[in-house]
Amino acid sequence: MFRVLASVSFPAARRQPKVSYDVTSRRAHSASYDVALVGGGIVGLATARELILRHPALNFILLEKEKELSVHQSGHNSGVIHSGIYYTPGSLKARLCVRGASLAYDYCDKKGLPYKKCGKLIVAVEQEEIPRLQALYERGQKNNVPGLSIVDAKGIREREPFCRGIMALDSPHTGIVDWRQVALRYGQDFEEAGGKVRTQYEVSDISALKESPAGGAEGLKYPIAIKDKKGSEVRCRYVLTCGGLYSDRLSQISGCSREPRIVPFRGDYLVLRPEKHHLVKGNIYPVPDPRFPFLGVHFTPRMDGSIWLGPNAVLAFKREGYKVYDVNVRDMADALSFRGLQKLVLRNITYGVGEMYRGIFTGAQVKILQKYIPEISSSDVLRGPSGVRAQALDRDGNLVDDFVFDGGVGDVGGRVLHVRNAPSPAATSSLAIGEMIADEVESRFAL
Repeated sequence: MFRVLASVSFPAARRQPKVSYDVTSRRAHSASYDVALVGGGIVGLATARELILRHPALNFILLEKEKELSVHQSGHNSGVIHSGIYYTPGSLKARLCVRGASLAYDYCDKKGLPYKKCGKLIVAVEQEEIPRLQALYERGQKNNVPGLSIVDAKGIREREPFCRGIMALDSPHTGIVDWRQVALRYGQDFEEAGGKVRTQYEVSDISALKESPAGGAEGLKYPIAIKDKKGSEVRCRYVLTCGGLYSDRLSQISGCSREPRIVPFRGDYLVLRPEKHHLVKGNIYPVPDPRFPFLGVHFTPRMDGSIWLGPNAVLAFKREGYKVYDVNVRDMADALSFRGLQKLVLRNITYGVGEMYRGIFTGAQVKILQKYIPEISSSDVLRGPSGVRAQALDRDGNLVDDFVFDGGVGDVGGRVLHVRNAPSPAATSSLAIGEMIADEVESRFAL
């Protein structure tokens, strides 16, 4: 059975982090650990770090299917440190984001990781957007987002000289960082505390051992076996999965329900030509329209000095498909046959067609960007990178916003915990999310 957790209370360096990867330990007999964590993205790494710091006497291993850690969602996001403006006051998303941003800044200061508090303007360009903007300000105030203020057209120009709007919400606490660098530093912390990282380990089975191996009682002490597609095996007392784009499939491996289902949405960015970087100082966002599921196109400065524009949001036909023509038959069939996605599409058909159109024709996306910075032209932009978001959907086509925890069934029941969804923005909230998941682990397992 899975449960959704929707509320919670909380207790009152440019050098690239080095994480060693063990890809050679393919012994005939398996290694044994107290806790095995599956998934080397930012959520899995933050959780692994939190757990080993809480329980330094236990043996931990983190298993990742890629050659390196944090190469998918954590390595393909916008790099923004969000402040927590958008979320319903008192909700889990709001609490995690506000606390997570504070923890992230403190962590980067402590570890010497570079970031910039470049701020964000949420800009109203139409009179009808002003009530929504004011509601956002009130929401941010209730969420205890620091430093928020409403500014007029003059205030907008003082902060963003080339931006045009009639009113804006100024969030000076919003920043940017290289989230993959942060995630890798979590992994370094985990290893320095005694944890083991093993890459190129794509989990294919999670099951209970039927009997002790010959000559020992290891099967009794370490009753769970995790096998990969190459036949290697890790044994452990407990398993925690933080699988991101594959979280639903990892749950299914241990007999759990297929829902909520992960549906991948690709976001394609444009990039501003270097000679036009002076047009943008900080993050510039539109006032979100509650009728649509995503935020809309925005201006995002990056730590390397580039400026990303976008993204759109379109269905990806491969869970790790960063290109328009990336297709995986199984992933595509899973998504298109899911009634939840069908209902979401039908409710947002006009929006979806518009997103696809803007993805094909960059001029259409530039036209939207010009509402905020009129000086931008189609010749000023190039096609940029893409990211894929793991969106959890229920069967009614609703976006799942909060935590979904799912335990194993049958013989593995009580020893397996799947994180099927972690509240967005997961990178900003990662340290707070790690605390939450560690609390859940401790409540379920006898560590």
